[in-house]
Amino acid sequence: MAKLKIDILTLFPEMFGQVFSHSIIGRACDAQKVEIAYHDFRAFSENKHKNVDDYPYGGGAGLVLTVQPIFSALANCVEQSDVLAEKREIIMMTPQGEQFSHKIALELAQKEHLVFVCGHYEGFDERIREHLVTRELSLGDFVLTGGEMASMAMIDATVRLMPDVIQKQSHEDDSFATGLLEYPQYTRPRVFNGWEVPQILLSGHHLQIDTWRKEQSLIRTKKRRPDLLK
Repeated sequence: MAKLKIDILTLFPEMFGQVFSHSIIGRACDAQKVEIAYHDFRAFSENKHKNVDDYPYGGGAGLVLTVQPIFSALANCVEQSDVLAEKREIIMMTPQGEQFSHKIALELAQKEHLVFVCGHYEGFDERIREHLVTRELSLGDFVLTGGEMASMAMIDATVRLMPDVIQKQSHEDDSFATGLLEYPQYTRPRVFNGWEVPQILLSGHHLQIDTWRKEQSLIRTKKRRPDLLK
């Protein structure tokens, strides 16, 4: 599979370096499976003061991100990529977007170029939404001060699903991968503070263990996330 290129448009590129230089994402970058670049779209502003926001037409609270800097930053990202349009997703981080999920992470992991547009202030000029992005995503029904942290979570969830980034079985057993929450996990010691590991997991009967795990996944999902069973 081709290397995944990820471009992040943000006013705060310094937020990302430490997050993506460690653990699984860091190793994926070191192995050349993923390339992540950060772009301060203020640098693309044609305003003499490098402003990237302005007051909304019609009045209202806050400032709105203007079209031109993001238009130019996106054009630069696309020009530097030889990926076909159908293999690219340009994603706006917005609480108005489709709620991110395991299914969406799987879809993004099949792409070759992802561009995350991280907003700030009151929001985006609507023309960015209408003409420049291909998808709008949200982390949930709440509002953050910017799209940076939401994009970090989505990138982490996506990259770990790419081939050979982690063992395939590791994410095939994840919560949501089968439509259910993951079964309970235990490790040594067998007894701690009087709390024992279920005997079935010590039996060595793999078919029975597999059946127990499926039952536990269903029980846990019914209790904690019954909406997943509808």
